[in-house]
Amino acid sequence: MGFLSPAPYHILSYGTLLGTTFFHTFVGGIVSFRVLTRPQFAALMAKIFPIYFSMQTALPAVMALTYPGSKNPFGSAGGVSGVLDPSNRWSVLAPLASAFLCSLGNLVFIGPATTKCMDERRQQEKKDGKKSYDPPPHSQEMVALNKKFSMLHGISSLLNLGTFIASVVYGVTLSSRLS
Repeated sequence: MGFLSPAPYHILSYGTLLGTTFFHTFVGGIVSFRVLTRPQFAALMAKIFPIYFSMQTALPAVMALTYPGSKNPFGSAGGVSGVLDPSNRWSVLAPLASAFLCSLGNLVFIGPATTKCMDERRQQEKKDGKKSYDPPPHSQEMVALNKKFSMLHGISSLLNLGTFIASVVYGVTLSSRLS
């Protein structure tokens, strides 16, 4: 085995995916929101999310490439062909593809749309002379932007949760191979 085997890289990639997703979702993001002012929090997340979503997207792909084959000569192959083996459709392919697609959606579509909406809200705040999170009343434009931001944030959160759940599901499959 050793460093030439794909297995250690597979395990390290899985641990990094699960660990970063868990930490950002349930610790880092929450603590940052509680400690930082809203503008500071928004600036921090605008810098972290592209890196975070890139990692969440790349790691399932790395895991597919490094999928360790069966030790049984009649078992599934390693790498992508092992992931695509019909016997692994639900236990390996589905969770890895789900994690990849949820993260890709956040990286390519939802994340940039949310950042754009945040910029539009900042511009509207200057026009209105009032922060988006100040108590109502707000201009019609700000009400619409706040609604749009809430929707995008909700979708992003669901996609992130989808990545987390898919990672945990895959972890059950991975742990079954340790015996």
